[in-house]
Amino acid sequence: MGKTKYYFNPETLNYDKVDTSFKGRIKRILVHFFTSFFLGIVFFLIFVFTVESPYQKNLRAENNSVKAQYKLLNRQLDQIQEVLSDLQQRDDNLYRVIFQAEPIPIAVRKGSYGGTNRYDYIRDFSNSEIVKNTTQKATELSRQIYIQSKSFDEIVRLAKTNEQRLENIPAIQPVFNKNLKRMASGFGMRIDPVYHTRKFHAGMDFTAPTGTKIFATGNGVIVYSGWKQGYGNCVIINHGFNYETLYGHMHKILKNRGTKVQRGEVIGLVGSTGKSTGPHLHYEVHYKGKPVNPINYYYKDLSPAQYDEMLQYTNNCAQVFD
Repeated sequence: MGKTKYYFNPETLNYDKVDTSFKGRIKRILVHFFTSFFLGIVFFLIFVFTVESPYQKNLRAENNSVKAQYKLLNRQLDQIQEVLSDLQQRDDNLYRVIFQAEPIPIAVRKGSYGGTNRYDYIRDFSNSEIVKNTTQKATELSRQIYIQSKSFDEIVRLAKTNEQRLENIPAIQPVFNKNLKRMASGFGMRIDPVYHTRKFHAGMDFTAPTGTKIFATGNGVIVYSGWKQGYGNCVIINHGFNYETLYGHMHKILKNRGTKVQRGEVIGLVGSTGKSTGPHLHYEVHYKGKPVNPINYYYKDLSPAQYDEMLQYTNNCAQVFD
């Protein structure tokens, strides 16, 4: 016979006899077993969800690295888009204007590519949203670059077949202005310096000392040479191909009507004749009888950086002299 065992019952405050029968032992074993099993499961789950294995750590590090690379790639694609947008703007407003080619519609330049389900295969990727956005940007850029490349091919073809036209149309500034410091006012709505009202300024003003040389901006024939109301001493050159240029407020005219001139040839001197508030040259470019912005016709004289600088300057309401 084994020793009789007792345990203290906190509810009755008595010592109760421990059941040492076979059934009692089995019951205690089962209780201990299931308690141990339950605690084991709890500790296992805590370990699984709170402690990373070396493989999981490496996988998480690789995932973060991929996300960082995609973000960097996105920024680079945005920078490429900025450069491409600048090229597109110059193409439509400068290169294609020179050759009288129609600008490429926005719908063609940036039209959608493929159907709405084109990127469905990416949905199952980890970080699918950033992968989709990056892939979509790259695809759109690729399309825009292709369209721009075809446009440049067309410009090159037009240049090769229009050599005489390139010699005739306006292509330089009418006064020496490499540092752009002689810009006074651009094309567009301005405040009239005499009447102080808003009016359309049909050309560009270049401030310069009296007697500064004025150059023909393209080959052509002088069709007007003399005094013109509002413009003072004035010269108009017909360049053919529907282009004319006007040079106003001259101090002195050096070429007569009917004279053939070459680009860069001196045709007069800067002055302040006619409706003028100071020495300057008023310069206009006309295409098919209508004034157009002269800033698009200095492509032989300005670098891309200088063109952008002049474009920004002429967008401001600078001083008008006439």
